[in-house]
Amino acid sequence: MTKWCLNYESGEYEDIDKDGYSWTQGEYVYNWDDSEYRREEEDKEQRLWDDEED
Repeated sequence: MTKWCLNYESGEYEDIDKDGYSWTQGEYVYNWDDSEYRREEEDKEQRLWDDEED
C-alpha cells in the first residue's frame, strides 16, 4: 500500500510505499517525508500496549 507523501528532492507529492519506492517516478527515493508511516507504526505500538494492560 502506498501513501501520498512529499518527496523532498522533487518537491512534489508522490505515491510512495513504506520502503521508499515511488510508484509515481518508478524508482526508489531517499529523501521523503515518512511521517505518515511512522505515525501508523506508533499507533500500532500504542494499541499493543493498551491491549496488554487489559
